[in-house]
Amino acid sequence: MDKVKVSANGRHRKVAARFHGAAALAASAWLCWAGGALAQEAAPPYPETPRGTVVERVFGEELADPFRWLEGDVRADPDVARWAAQQNAISADYLAQLPGRAAMASRIGALLRYERFSLPRKAGRRYFYLRNSGLQNQFALYVRETLSGPARTLLDPNTWSADGTIALDAWVPSRSGRWLAFSQQVAGSDWRTIRVVDVGTGTVLTDRLDWANETQIGWVSDEGFLYTRFPQPAAGAAFQAPVYNKAVWFHRVGTPQSADELVYAAPDQPGRSHRVAVASDGRWGVITSEESTGARRAVRLIDLKARRPGVWPIITLIDQITDDWKFVDGIGNRLWFITNRQAPHYKLVRLDMGRTPRWRDVVAERDVTLDGGRVVGDRLVLSYLRDGSSFAMLTSLSGRPGRAITIKGIGAASGFGGTPGDPETFYQYSSFNQPPAIYRLDLRSGAVSPFAVPQLAFTPEDFVVEQRSFPSKDGTRIPLYIMRSRALADAKAPAPALLYGYGGFDVSLTPGYSAVRMAWVQAGGVFALASIRGGGEFGPAWHDAGRLANKQNSFDDFIAAGEFLIAEGIAAKAGLAAQGSSNGGLLVGAVVNQRPDLFAAANPDVGVMDMLRFDRFTQGRFWTNDYGDPAREADWRVLRAYSPYHNIREGAAYPAILVTTADTDDRVVPAHSFKYVAALQRARIGDKPHLLRMERGAGHGSGRGVDKIIAIGADVLAFLARWTGLKLAP
Repeated sequence: MDKVKVSANGRHRKVAARFHGAAALAASAWLCWAGGALAQEAAPPYPETPRGTVVERVFGEELADPFRWLEGDVRADPDVARWAAQQNAISADYLAQLPGRAAMASRIGALLRYERFSLPRKAGRRYFYLRNSGLQNQFALYVRETLSGPARTLLDPNTWSADGTIALDAWVPSRSGRWLAFSQQVAGSDWRTIRVVDVGTGTVLTDRLDWANETQIGWVSDEGFLYTRFPQPAAGAAFQAPVYNKAVWFHRVGTPQSADELVYAAPDQPGRSHRVAVASDGRWGVITSEESTGARRAVRLIDLKARRPGVWPIITLIDQITDDWKFVDGIGNRLWFITNRQAPHYKLVRLDMGRTPRWRDVVAERDVTLDGGRVVGDRLVLSYLRDGSSFAMLTSLSGRPGRAITIKGIGAASGFGGTPGDPETFYQYSSFNQPPAIYRLDLRSGAVSPFAVPQLAFTPEDFVVEQRSFPSKDGTRIPLYIMRSRALADAKAPAPALLYGYGGFDVSLTPGYSAVRMAWVQAGGVFALASIRGGGEFGPAWHDAGRLANKQNSFDDFIAAGEFLIAEGIAAKAGLAAQGSSNGGLLVGAVVNQRPDLFAAANPDVGVMDMLRFDRFTQGRFWTNDYGDPAREADWRVLRAYSPYHNIREGAAYPAILVTTADTDDRVVPAHSFKYVAALQRARIGDKPHLLRMERGAGHGSGRGVDKIIAIGADVLAFLARWTGLKLAP
């Protein structure tokens, strides 16, 4: 790799001084522009963004990165913070003036104003579940001593902070139900702090376990649990620096984190990430290790029966990271796994632990993807993906087929939790026009009864959900979900359309309810979701067809979806908006660069926009399985060809773009969005607005309070409506 830094000083005194002076000029210009209101349709004057002098020679190409100084941590770097504040001030004033913005906020709030529940979990004789009365910022955790008994509040995160930015994340009761371990998420960060509550008294113990990130919690007994965490980051590095040396630890209830026992670490492989689970009967612990987001893991067992203080016997089952292994559960010395070894669509296998461990196939691979499984009662509950939707099937523990759990209409059934010996399982059904409804399935009789069915402020039957398909650029048929009002569908009239996509990391986008999307449709718009390649909706081949050197297929699929909606008279001409989050934000940035004429508006949300430096931050190095490695020339050239930050087309007429990110996003750091917006505003790409909206006290999306959901939803929809022609009620 030929790489010579010509100048690395992207933020020096001259640049900073010019920036501070430009801020006052931008504020003055904004006041003049705002006086003319939105009738002029021109973009507001942007704050001047200083250009640094970073130029690198990479694989023979001179590559400028003038906005690298914006990679500074917005929470700590005063120059970056000042720039982001200026951008936020401009966008906030612009968005506040949009017609129907307040009405849209009210509409989203009304659609969220209903009682909502999570799937219940049983531990001992107790049942635990989340509940939100309607517009509470965060769900509270409740417990019942019996299924039909009175509920009491166990944890209410709405009391943890004045602004609703501390969220309850994971929560796992001990098998007896005496204790419950839970993790707290602050301001949307991926870092978690694990606490413990005494279920009987509701007292939160002093136990505090920091620096957990993407951890599972596995109770060994009421004595304590297994979890994973990273070493404490260096000062000032917690939200941007790459992280290494994740390890498995045991925490004994009632003791400080400093007393935790190290169970497993791999110091010779610092880049590996580990997760740990415990079989429902507490006999075995299962450690899975991975090096990327790819479906490949190593597997080790912890012999919990043979453990003693400070000694955790580890048995290596699979050391090579070549296949995927998903632990289902265990009973005694029998453990069930879902694997893609010699089964691209996955199969269910059983490990019999004896003197010589033996693997047995239990449920063979099918032509649909086996997505998950549980041992509940004396049955296996297996979840499958078919045509982008999910369904479930019951079998015996030996794999003998039982009944299928079928659903009517286009939707997804999920959940099916429980443990061996339970007489029941719970699942939820949801669709684009149906908020999650939760049902109880009696495993003995097969009877299904409602546990929590929402009372809605609208009639789902007033909205039509259909699935169509269209040919992509190479002829591949791509499925497309479409939701619109029945009146609009019957009239066969085109309308402003919001097209959403993701297409990455083997992630499946199944039908599900969103109050924000429903607000768009209630206002007269069309919502469409394209199941583009790169996702996991149709198995590994579908994923492979949209990653690495095939990534352009994802973009071609999304572009073809937009063309199909217009050609079919579903989307209005000059009325198509593009939206996507995270990898979907990358998608939107790429397709706007490639086909700016196709879209009237776009919302790339928390997107990966600099494809040549994504691996430099937090856990970005894990994404190379999907994107490729920027340090390898072949991969670099693929990434260089579509990186949104590097491929903005001078002289093209771009759609209106609202880029959204958050200050505490430590998964896709906000620097991606900052640099992209700075490049958009600098380029000669037309007069439509290209704005940045940075949420404060939020992260990549999880843990966001209802007030923030309403505010960002109203801003984005009002912006997209303005530029697609959707008329909102005042």
